[in-house]
Amino acid sequence: MRILALTAVLFAIGVAAFPSPGYANEKTTAYDIELARIRKDIAELKDRAFTHPIKVEQATKLIDLLSRQVSLTGDFDDFNVAKNAIDDASRQIGLWEEFYLLKANLDFKFHRLADTRDDLNMVTDLAGSTQAMTLKADLALQEGRYGDARTGYEDVIRKSRTWDNLARLAYLKSKTGDVPGAEKLYLEAQAEITAKEMRSFSWVELQRGLLDFSRGRHEDALVHYQRANKAYSGYWLVEACIAEVFGAQRKFDNAVAFYEKIIARTAKPELQQALGDLYLFMGKPNQAKPWHEKALAAYLASTQRGEVHYFHHLTGFYADVREDGAEAVKWARRDLELRKNFATYDALAWALYRDGQFTPAIDEIHTALSSGVKDAHLFFHAAMIHLAAGRTEEGKQFLRQAAEINPHVETFHAHH
Repeated sequence: MRILALTAVLFAIGVAAFPSPGYANEKTTAYDIELARIRKDIAELKDRAFTHPIKVEQATKLIDLLSRQVSLTGDFDDFNVAKNAIDDASRQIGLWEEFYLLKANLDFKFHRLADTRDDLNMVTDLAGSTQAMTLKADLALQEGRYGDARTGYEDVIRKSRTWDNLARLAYLKSKTGDVPGAEKLYLEAQAEITAKEMRSFSWVELQRGLLDFSRGRHEDALVHYQRANKAYSGYWLVEACIAEVFGAQRKFDNAVAFYEKIIARTAKPELQQALGDLYLFMGKPNQAKPWHEKALAAYLASTQRGEVHYFHHLTGFYADVREDGAEAVKWARRDLELRKNFATYDALAWALYRDGQFTPAIDEIHTALSSGVKDAHLFFHAAMIHLAAGRTEEGKQFLRQAAEINPHVETFHAHH
């Protein structure tokens, strides 16, 4: 894979298996095979790529491999390895724009948006490349500049009508309520994918499943996840989505089995919280407690290392698990400092609601609503906040809007 294709890789990570609960020992998954191949190639290159004088071609290949590893694992330790390699190469070679473009993608993935902007400022000759244009549109989306994001995606599609750019615009359309437009673009994206790009096909199927799930169409979502599995098995993110569907369908034994197996392989705190949340939804707080404690410890340890990508999770954890409004507000404000979009304003509004600050909560939820995003959970939060503030008619209207989008908005769902 070429270095300048990393935007697609970082945006479009594969999917998961849809096997029986005992699948882990049945076969090696496509995800496992790909990750093992990448790690083997890294091991073969790491001791000679940065020998003096540096071999630019080998260093470039190694950084590409390290970036692909991060894309698959989503692990911050892998991120640091890749970042350090880029820094080392840059010190030896000097300004090398492809390295900065790679670093921009990595920083973006872990919510380091200020660093992403700084990285892009170092990219001048490649500023008009489709990869740089796409990342700028992604940045606009995360910063809540939805009009700029849409324009950016449309511009890059005119220049390069690739499946991943079509999928980006589809996602934006889905968030702003144009579900038919999103579904049409996802189908167009799949039509651009070759038979060899099964991980890419799987990722689009995942997005179609997530779109269905957000509308309460659980069976349809599951069909898309099954198709994704046939193309590319073993990716933890989709396994988590399958577990979420089972939880929403009240197939609790299946959901618990999936979460436990994924956690055993990845130990990701967001999945530990999801399992704890599932146990709470099942009315089993004693089973929920150890998973929630593990998740919280990992979130806080991450922030102590200077990482920022769990601020949003901490906000939701304190708001909905601990119901500690003051602590939720603290983390929500820190997240809002990084990126001002509908999700971060919604999270702050909900944290203020948990803290009993209903008037400022209304102000923040109105900011989130002004984005034009049509999201069932956003409308549900707006309803609860307005009802708590005594604005009953508005609250009822928001409840109707939430139910119109997703009639199962109050069923189990994982925090994302």
